[in-house]
Amino acid sequence: METRNVYAYHPEERTQVSVFSKLMRSVYRWMTLALVITGLTAAYVANNPTIMELIWGHQGVYLGLIVAELVVVFVLIGRENKLSFTNATLLFILYSLLTGATLSVIFLVYELGSIATTFFITAGTFGAMSVVGYFTKKDLSKMGTYLIMALIGMIIATVVNWFVASSTLDWIITYVLVLVFVGLTAYDTQKIKLLLQQEGLEVNENTQKMALMGSLTLYLDFINLFLQLLKIFGRKR
Repeated sequence: METRNVYAYHPEERTQVSVFSKLMRSVYRWMTLALVITGLTAAYVANNPTIMELIWGHQGVYLGLIVAELVVVFVLIGRENKLSFTNATLLFILYSLLTGATLSVIFLVYELGSIATTFFITAGTFGAMSVVGYFTKKDLSKMGTYLIMALIGMIIATVVNWFVASSTLDWIITYVLVLVFVGLTAYDTQKIKLLLQQEGLEVNENTQKMALMGSLTLYLDFINLFLQLLKIFGRKR
């Protein structure tokens, strides 16, 4: 019995698979670009004494950057449907720049070698879990619910520890957050994949924006995982 390629009879399905592949590649391209922007910005600011003095010598400037980050990310998430793809892209780039500025301090606190080592550890861990999330047949939505609840709990615990100043609690929070962001990487990858499979019938402004927002989600997972791992593996100056 002759075997034929099923896509030969379903050109629309073949087109949808092609569109989905393009959108998924866009997710990782945008995430990678954002990480590059953040890293270069952090390195530039750390090597510019004038800017470092402006940011870290004036608490108001640093807090202003934090507030600006929060405003930008909330606008991106809250007004996703109203923003054009161009404006959403510009805001994502702005967020990457702001994050780089606020992360510049790590170059003063940690040795450069340990920062690089931790980055590669993060990249390997992130990549492995993203592959798991992409290829697993298991529904990770229930796990995602628990992880988000755990994340909220750790945020509350972090705020409490600002007043308690317990080193033991701080390490517990760090290790739990590593597990949370490792799990969220798989969960978010699967969620993005399913969303683009359902909605990605063609490459247009709406689907491109969906891919961009997916890259923002994975970017946040990567950055937060990196920061927690840096607390574990980073060697201080």
